[in-house]
Amino acid sequence: MTVLEQPGSYRPTPPPAWQPRTDPAPLLPDAEPYRLLGTDAAAGLDPELLRRLYGQLVRGRRYNTQATALTRQGRLAVYPSSTGQEACEVAAALVLQDQDWLFPSYRDTLAVVARGLDPVAALTLLRGDWHTGYDPREQRVAPLSTPLATQLPHAVGLAHAARLAGDEVVALAMVGDGGTSEGDFHEALNFAAVWRAPVVFFVQNNGFAISVPLAKQTAAPSLAHKAVGYGMPGRLVDGNDAAAVHAVLGEAVERARTGGGPTLVEAVTYRVEAHTNADDATRYRSDSEVEAWRAHDPIALLEGELTGRGLIDDAGIQAERDAAERMAADLRDRMNDDPALDPMDLFANVYAEQTAQLREQAAQLRAELAAEQQAEQQAEQSHEPTGGQSAGRPAEGERR
Repeated sequence: MTVLEQPGSYRPTPPPAWQPRTDPAPLLPDAEPYRLLGTDAAAGLDPELLRRLYGQLVRGRRYNTQATALTRQGRLAVYPSSTGQEACEVAAALVLQDQDWLFPSYRDTLAVVARGLDPVAALTLLRGDWHTGYDPREQRVAPLSTPLATQLPHAVGLAHAARLAGDEVVALAMVGDGGTSEGDFHEALNFAAVWRAPVVFFVQNNGFAISVPLAKQTAAPSLAHKAVGYGMPGRLVDGNDAAAVHAVLGEAVERARTGGGPTLVEAVTYRVEAHTNADDATRYRSDSEVEAWRAHDPIALLEGELTGRGLIDDAGIQAERDAAERMAADLRDRMNDDPALDPMDLFANVYAEQTAQLREQAAQLRAELAAEQQAEQQAEQSHEPTGGQSAGRPAEGERR
């Protein structure tokens, strides 16, 4: 007879398999993407916020077109444009406080510029000049992440550490719909929910992971529904409605800051331009599809709201466009300057203390550079004239 077979013994009974640990109803996203512009609720929006969003959208569009032009001119190695997604980029930057952190993906250069980063520094990585191009601590902007979704666990770690330290810091991590198919996405959401980390996951669903449409990535009702499986709220928002994106992200950030834990926000938007300058988007989507989304342009939507309510006139619109042109001209002029690059920077800021292998590689490169410099000096000396005479020319007294 075992202990459990004795009369009156404790017999543990597992909970019914159907009984959820958390009520899923409050976590489910709305059936339709949340909207504000063009609805009755828009009348209660802050006019100053709307004008600020509009100015950033106009500058953001011009930034995208100028960076794309720089790529065609060979000044950038590659540029992933966010044209059509500017409302997501701008709202993500403006919703954060100074002490918060932004964790962008490679397509989010516009977000980091709207956050306050120097536009040239934001393009340094894509130019191939340096590791990141900026000090992440200055604007609290993590490096632009080229590997998909790897920035998400980093955001969770920073947010969790800040919470343990008692700092009121929120991390906002941006990712594309393609990134939701990566393991880092799922690991980050799971850890964030278990730890109740103050982090907001912001998915820009622009329709394609390069050439792969969303339907070939997931069978979920929406990407926002994925939040329920991890025990956090999922929100679905119209990603071209700048006011709605700002409102939804603002609620999520405030929830995280006050101890409510993480939120997954999916913004339904569209990548109007190709994945990068190396992509031919006509191979996997039609022109009519693109034009349909151009009719839902984020700048036109907000401009219509502002003009309809008398919050901006033609002069105000032109002023924003002029400011955008000045920004583009400054970016163009500064990007035309060839940077002075030091090959030894390859080994800077990789580790706090260099590994033995890196020290060995650095020493080898240093020796190679010294040998090249010595060879160049010897070559110059061999071509220098002697006795103050020009090579191949007779002295003054020898001329006939």
